[in-house]
Amino acid sequence: MQNSLGQRVLPSVAVLASVSSLCLGTSFAKHLFPVVGAQGTTALRVGFSALLLLAIWRPWRFGPSRANLRQIAIFGAVLGLMNLLFYMAIKRLPFGVTVAIEFIGPLSVAVLTSRRWLDFVWLGLAATGLFMLLILPMLGVQVGHLDPLGLLYASIAAACWAGYIVLGKRAGHMHGGMVVSLGLLAAAFVVVPFGIAEAGAKLLSPSILLYGLAVAAVSSAIPYSLEMFALKRLSPGTFSTMLATEPAIAAIAGTLVLAEHLSLVQWSAIGTIMVAAMGSALTSRPAPAVAPAPQKAAGDAQALV
Repeated sequence: MQNSLGQRVLPSVAVLASVSSLCLGTSFAKHLFPVVGAQGTTALRVGFSALLLLAIWRPWRFGPSRANLRQIAIFGAVLGLMNLLFYMAIKRLPFGVTVAIEFIGPLSVAVLTSRRWLDFVWLGLAATGLFMLLILPMLGVQVGHLDPLGLLYASIAAACWAGYIVLGKRAGHMHGGMVVSLGLLAAAFVVVPFGIAEAGAKLLSPSILLYGLAVAAVSSAIPYSLEMFALKRLSPGTFSTMLATEPAIAAIAGTLVLAEHLSLVQWSAIGTIMVAAMGSALTSRPAPAVAPAPQKAAGDAQALV
């Protein structure tokens, strides 16, 4: 009985621990912004994450073909852009709000690839949450100020997450560890030049490098390992539903670590988007049996971003 309970509970705890680790790592990463900027922080996180996962997976063992490498390079470029824009967004917006907006990306993919009316209900619910965050302030409702440029960054990051999912599914026939590790390497080639342009030699400071390595471990390597454990033991629907807790956990982490206090309307909007994401996951139809595509948290996310 205890083993059965453990088999049911531990994977769920692993997902929550993964999301919590990701959110805490990202919150602490924001402390680097005054020193190396959002671009420099992204370069440190993605660069160290790539090195960690290359060491773990040693992707050259899988003998990727030239066509594989080209496909992974495109996947990685989108992953890098997604992370860069996400960090540039959280520089200007509360963490929880940014994550909630970004969740519109995968939710839109789920709706656009479906023909069921119920999926449009979830999209409408998510649109309601966005309306509360974006439109109500324009109508004079006291919601809390949200930087317009930050909203633009978050919206483009959401589109990149949608592209990440589509490209990840296309790469599903390849080994997941190879795709994620080489994809992160390609992402590093995209974001590191921006980091160097922003922070220059500051990125080579021993204390900054050590902090960046810790952030990469907490927000990438640890969540990735926990998710791999959970993915083998949970259904895709259950896994996705639990992953939809990320906006709330990000908002809590932002409050505790960054003193980012949200208004009641903003909390309500985040909750509305979370319900839409959970509803979409719970009512989704099982996909045909294929090789698993890499999850967000394996690169940002989740596993990066």
